[in-house]
Amino acid sequence: MRNYAIAAIPADGIGPEVISAGVEVLHALERQNPQLKFAIETFDWGSDYYKKHGVMMPEDGLQTLKKFDAIYFGAVGAPDVPDHITLWGLRLPICQGFDQYANVRPTKILPGIIPPLRNCGPGDLDWVIVRENSEGEYSGNGGRAHRGLPEEVGTEVAIFTRVGVTRIMRYAFKLAQSRPRKLLTVVTKSNAQRHGMVMWDEIAAEVALEFPDVRWDKMLVDAMTHRMTLHPQSLDTIVATNLHADILSDLAGALAGSLGVAPTANIDPERRFPSMFEPIHGSAFDITGKGVANPVASFWTAVQMLEHLGEPEAAALVMEGIEYACAQGVLTPDVGGTAKTVDVTKAVVEFITSKAPVAETA
Repeated sequence: MRNYAIAAIPADGIGPEVISAGVEVLHALERQNPQLKFAIETFDWGSDYYKKHGVMMPEDGLQTLKKFDAIYFGAVGAPDVPDHITLWGLRLPICQGFDQYANVRPTKILPGIIPPLRNCGPGDLDWVIVRENSEGEYSGNGGRAHRGLPEEVGTEVAIFTRVGVTRIMRYAFKLAQSRPRKLLTVVTKSNAQRHGMVMWDEIAAEVALEFPDVRWDKMLVDAMTHRMTLHPQSLDTIVATNLHADILSDLAGALAGSLGVAPTANIDPERRFPSMFEPIHGSAFDITGKGVANPVASFWTAVQMLEHLGEPEAAALVMEGIEYACAQGVLTPDVGGTAKTVDVTKAVVEFITSKAPVAETA
């Protein structure tokens, strides 16, 4: 038996709906492969918890999560709680507290989904965006002075360290090296940001020397939006700062058809702490409780979780199930279909359980 302890934090909005669907898929894997076992413990942290206790999670939350093999996260954010409280009260403390410095966001056009890009289909857009996840523009450094007065000042300081930039560059180059095209694009804004971003460029060139088999180029972030839209086939692996990759990965999800299919992995590559896996799409309170939330992103992030846990066969099986369901037209409204969350979940679960069970080894 291969046992994995998973901490599920459904949190807000459609988070509970898509994480519940993802848990069904994990249980389907258990039925298909008796050697797999997922011990899933669910935590009720989030905006409702905040309204009762004044905090998004308990003070010892990180210590509680530390014993798990992975964290399966839903979404955070509520209309009646300020966004900076929800984000800095739950998701970011986990990412920063566990030094999950590599945020990995794969994007590709799935079969059956018609993207907004003209003459672009499966195989034409297949990217992985690596986002620096621990510093940069989201380091939390800065403050406000003279609140409410005409001379009020708010500062948001972007922090770039040689250690932080070097490790994310090395991670991105290694990832590019592992992919068939061995192509990396480094996104920057060094024409206008002449300190941290120039250092970003210099370190990229230094790390590139360690990977002579990887072709790489550099793009300013504004020009990158054009390239992603007009020449998607020219890209493969992309690395960018916390802010730039946050924005570009949302664009990538939209170009592939919907944020509802876009996954995220928050990785501690050194495996000192559990890594966290979540959909990109957010809490989506406009469709909460309507049964139409797209669970594909939560399934795909489960694929990333399985890969991280060292279960490539199970990961591939779930990905095949996702592609099968989409190709069969089992699509939620955000990608042009009429299916409900339960319909997509059922299609993927049935695909997994239709495969011959894995024989137990002695």
